[in-house]
Amino acid sequence: MSEIVRAPFGEFQVVRKALEVCDDLAAPVADALKNWDDREAAESVLYVDTDPANADTAVFCETYAVPPELSANCVVVAAKRGGEVTLAAGLVRADRRLDVNTAVRKHLGARKASFAPTDVAVADSGMEYGGITAIGLPAGWPLLVDEAVTALPHVLIGSGQRRGKLILPGWAVARLPRAEVLADLAI
Repeated sequence: MSEIVRAPFGEFQVVRKALEVCDDLAAPVADALKNWDDREAAESVLYVDTDPANADTAVFCETYAVPPELSANCVVVAAKRGGEVTLAAGLVRADRRLDVNTAVRKHLGARKASFAPTDVAVADSGMEYGGITAIGLPAGWPLLVDEAVTALPHVLIGSGQRRGKLILPGWAVARLPRAEVLADLAI
């Protein structure tokens, strides 16, 4: 029998260790958690079961009593340079916005950067729209993380699906494969 697990914030009826519920996660997320070399970080991730109808950030935060500053959004960006398009992800606190036009564009050395088309983000990530998350992104994607996210004791992120979210320590976000922690990534 599994131990009783409590979320560090929010009002959730079901809280489990994410590694115990991999069947409830998007396949790329489950695979990434199971194969994360940093076992301490992987084991620190919690799963909270939530209604997919309440997945959008503002509604979610209100429904589950989660302060927006303890939630982070993963934004997929298409960076263009010389006819080539690079997809990348940016993770910023939900009470801020990803600085796509300046910080992301410059960091990726792109001429132009914009939000990736939804169909491309969903198809290439293998995750659902409204649930795309920093865990389990394709190997070729840079993962840019605002340092304010890593400074949080715990942060809520997507699970790869609209149903459910993940909560993990900020230090664990910084240890995600390919994570680049940057100052001033958010505005």
